[in-house]
Amino acid sequence: MQEYSLADLKRLFGLPPALIRKLSQAGFITQPASRGKNKYTFQDLLVLRVAGALKAAKISTAKIAEALEQIRSALPTGRLPAIALAASGKDLAVREGLREWEASGQYALPLVTKAGAGEVAALRRPSEVPAASIAQDHYQRGHGLEETDVVAARAAYLAALSVQEDHLEARINLGRLLHLDGQLKEAEKLYRQAKSSSALLSFNLAILLEDLEREEEAVAMYRDALAQDPLLHDAHFNLSRLHEKAKRPREALRHLLAYRRHLDRYSE
Repeated sequence: MQEYSLADLKRLFGLPPALIRKLSQAGFITQPASRGKNKYTFQDLLVLRVAGALKAAKISTAKIAEALEQIRSALPTGRLPAIALAASGKDLAVREGLREWEASGQYALPLVTKAGAGEVAALRRPSEVPAASIAQDHYQRGHGLEETDVVAARAAYLAALSVQEDHLEARINLGRLLHLDGQLKEAEKLYRQAKSSSALLSFNLAILLEDLEREEEAVAMYRDALAQDPLLHDAHFNLSRLHEKAKRPREALRHLLAYRRHLDRYSE
């Protein structure tokens, strides 16, 4: 546990004291000290991190509290885990590990559209179509199907990998869908069979290993993700949480400070 004053929390997460107190009154975080510092768990910091992200996206205080309550009640264990947030207009998207929720608590699957994805290409005879192009077509079809037909999306990603085994994006997306479906061992095997790597693949594998309760292996994967992308600050936060759980306070603090440095740069 780390000690923070109300002023520390305001500086770290960009939250007004009134909102911090409201989160405390609603039972989301530990009661802040009126004077001096108080101890906060990583669960507290997660909630403050969520609230700070929503506040930065100009979400109202009332909607922040409502979203947190809806997420907490929607999760099976009633907890708020390590999550990331995005705001689009008046809507909120919340990612719990590899799952994404709307603020209402319903599942949502993120779609990242690419320029030209909707363009019609001239047809070629099969013998003239490169394997990479066929694999990419399968991948884009799978990407477009995730929201409406997850089974078909998985089949499309498998088709992409059958044509081009080193199609990293198809492998990552298929692994995520297997993970969501509870097929953790299959997802791990798929990730580990990749011929190349990326920070996202390592990060996703780390989350999966946490779900498999292999936390030391997860630590190694988060470190690998950071080695490939030092700006992947969420890996620092998750490492800090795992080290705290493993009673390695110095390592936990080191990664938490790295995450805080990112917040300080972001708020400048």
